[in-house]
This record gives sequence, structure tokens and C-alpha cells, in this order.
Amino acid sequence: MNGAESLVASLTSAGVDMCFANPGTSEMHFLAALENPKMRSVLCLFEGVATGAADGWYRMKDAPACTLLHLGPGLANGLANIHNARRASSGIVNVVGDHASRHLTYDAPLTSDIEGLARPLSHWVRRVDSAKSVARDALAAVAQARRRPGRIATLILPGETSWGEANDPPSRFEAPAEPKAPAADLVEHIARILLSGEQSMIVLAGRSLRAEALELAGKLAAKTGCRLASQFFSSRTERGAGRVSIERIPYSVSPALQFLQGVKHIVTIETGEPIAFFAYPDQPSQLKPADCAIHSFVLPGEDSFRGLEMLVEAVGAGAARPNLQAASNRETPSGRLDPTSIAQAIAATLPEHAVLVDESLTTGRESFALTAGARPHDQLQNMGGSIGFSTPVAVGAALACPDRRIFCMVGDGSAMYTIQSLWTQAREGLNITTIVFANNSYKILKAEYANMGAGVIGPRSLSMIDIDRPRIDWVAMGKSMGCAAVRVEDASSLANALSNSVREPGPTLIEVAL
Repeated sequence: MNGAESLVASLTSAGVDMCFANPGTSEMHFLAALENPKMRSVLCLFEGVATGAADGWYRMKDAPACTLLHLGPGLANGLANIHNARRASSGIVNVVGDHASRHLTYDAPLTSDIEGLARPLSHWVRRVDSAKSVARDALAAVAQARRRPGRIATLILPGETSWGEANDPPSRFEAPAEPKAPAADLVEHIARILLSGEQSMIVLAGRSLRAEALELAGKLAAKTGCRLASQFFSSRTERGAGRVSIERIPYSVSPALQFLQGVKHIVTIETGEPIAFFAYPDQPSQLKPADCAIHSFVLPGEDSFRGLEMLVEAVGAGAARPNLQAASNRETPSGRLDPTSIAQAIAATLPEHAVLVDESLTTGRESFALTAGARPHDQLQNMGGSIGFSTPVAVGAALACPDRRIFCMVGDGSAMYTIQSLWTQAREGLNITTIVFANNSYKILKAEYANMGAGVIGPRSLSMIDIDRPRIDWVAMGKSMGCAAVRVEDASSLANALSNSVREPGPTLIEVAL
């Protein structure tokens, strides 16, 4: 058994059985080792697709996948979506090939400081020092990725450690410790706050946004009158008709300040206090009112479900009946395409237990509220803000949940960052509906230009925001990658195209012409 075979065997023994790969010369022995039937390998044509897919896999599986990246440049190509995964607390094992140690002396063209590239966005980095230590180091990497919250582990595999003679992998993997619950005295403190009669808000994130945890939060709201909210972006929210619905803190500073006005206590669960996404001239970074106190209840990685159970008991809310989201009107909309009619079309056609991957700040800005009463579904959002997030995450989510339809909402500017995802979707026959909002512009940047107070936008500045010369033919793009594709120009056509995509297996691209 060589080092690469030992690595794959060790990963699968620890439950890592999916590899998103973009291999090169240094990784050929790992590529050969992927013949192991316990490991599924998926080819991605860009490393940012591989790392984003691993993020989507973790969000739906609560377990890490691995990526295979080629040397320092391959890792660098994947860093944007590693950043997004880190902010979402998604665990990933990145395997990065490197030159054989003897070859590094000669400064070959692809030589780089892989550790230096990996460390800023990895929680754990290790260079394997011999083939004999591959199995040990692989299990250490998986242990890191499986921690709560999930962590980014990067394992660097020099050539000789891949092809050298290795030890057999360990027969048993030590699972990470169970997450701890909040201390009893902290539970009592938060209970007193919620029962004080002062306006309180619980801001939920992480696993507290799963349906069972939200039901407990709904009991707290019914008993104490507190408000329930999430940050503007969340890694995964289980929502829809029949589930507890929550508010969403607005993205822009002024609406967020108004939203939080009058709140005296913010209780955080797996998140921090509300902070503006960017710094703006003459606007605050902290969004809470000056007289509002922040109370950290459950830290990221702690057991938020158990914490909510303890809090429900402490306030006597066990018999309380949470307010459940009513089903929305699911009539097919008609007329022109705008944020409202688009959201109505999605709400009407989203199938039960679908996964809605959302990277649509402008055109999709109405979608969160107007899809609240859609059929029960999961929503995944971009926690890190680095665009090119949604189509790779949709790939990972679809592979993790092959029986569920994925709706992926993305702007045309964002889609171009990782459009190679469509090819992997077609190659793997994934049930993904990619909805591209084609306004031929980085429209969010036009709003941000105004928010920053940069003055009247000039023709040269505008030319750096518009992407209409030449216009991208999205139907041709989708078909060239092997996906069914259609262009729609009104709301009823969009609803029909969405419905048709659900009925047909495999990937579909819908260009929403705006």
C-alpha cells in the first residue's frame, strides 16, 4: 500500500467518502487511489467549484468531504469558497499535492509557499513528512474537520509521501467529543431576561435554525413575547409552511437600525451581535441600539438544541404553542418580472423538501419573506460574501441529497465566477434548477456606490459595473455545458419553466431576462 492508497483508506474509515477533485501531475497517485470503491470522486473544472461543493456537502450532511487540489495555485483558486465555507462553519479536508521534497530545491515553476497560502483560511495545516505518517495525519485532519463548529483542515501531500510505502490505516477512528450545553446559571440568567417584560430578541444561527430547534424557539416566543430573528445571511435554515418562521435582520444599515429599534436585549445563539456588512461613511458598524445589551447564550459549536430545551424549561414554556408559518398563496403569478413576481413564482413551484441556494442580493431581495410560506424546504446563503458561491454549493447539496430538487438563485455577474459548475451538474446528472437573473449588470454595486456616498457615477465608473457589452447568452452557455436551458421574459413563463424543471431529472438553467 502506498501513501495515497493509505490516505484514501484512512479518509473513508473516518467517514469521508466524497472527494471533489481537480487533480494535476503531483496528484496522480492519489487519482489512482480513488479507484477505492468506498470513495466517490467528482471532477470539477475549477478549484473554486470543488471547495464550494465541499461546503454544500457539509451543510446538508453535517459531515466533511475532501477536496483534491493541485499545488499552491490550485489551492489559491479554491480560496474564495474556502473563505465562504469557513464563515459558514463547514468542515472540509483539503488535500493539496506538492512537489516531492527533493524537487523543491530547484524552484520549479509551480513551487510556492503552500503553508503560507493555506494558513489564513485554514484552522489546521499539516505537511505530511513521510508515507508512514499519512494515515495518522489523515485521521488528524478529519478530526479537525468534524469538530463543532466545522473547521477547515489542509493536508499537504509531497510527492514522495504519496508514492512511498505506507502503513495500513488504523482500524478505528476516534469520533470528536459531543458539544457541550450552556451552564445552568447562564440558562437562568437568560430566562430572567426573557421574563423581564423588556423587549428581547433571540438571534439564531447555525444548527439552531433547524426545524426542531426553531420549534423550541417558537415556544419561547409564545411564552415570553420575545422576537426571533436571524442575521441577514445564514448557513442553513429549515423553513416553510408548518414551521416556525423568523424575522431577518436587514442588510442595509438604516433599515437594520429601524428593525432593531426598541430592542433592549439581544440573546445570541451560535452567532455574534448584528454588524454591518461593510463600513460606510457616517454610519455605525454596530447595528444594535445604544441602550441594547448583548447576551451570548450559546457559542458556535455548542449544543444549541439542548440550550433551547433548557431555556424552555426554565421559563415554563413546555406547553406553549409556537406560531407556525401559514402556507402562502401558490397561484402562478403573471405579468412583468420583478423581485415580487419572481419570488411568487419560486414560492408557487418550490417542491417539498427542496433546497433553495440563494445568491441574489438585488433581484432576489423579496424572496426570503415571500417564500416563507412555501412548501417546507432548506435555504442556504452565502455567509462569507465572496461571490461565485451558489452554483458550487448547489453541486454539493445535490450530491448530498440526491432525492431533493435544488433551486439555485444567482445573479449573472456572480454566476460567471464559477460557471464551470454547470458542467459538473450535467456530468453527474444532478437535479439542480439554476435561475440566472440576467440584468447585465453588477446591480448590487450600483446600490453600494450610492451607499458609499461616492458622488454621481460617471461613464467610466459605470462601465466597470455594467456587463452588457457583450451580453452573455445564458441559454447557449447552459446548453454548451450539457444542461437543458430556457429563457423567460415574464412571470408566468418563469413559473412554468420552474415547474417543468422539477418534473424532469437532471440540471436545468433558466435565464430570467430583466
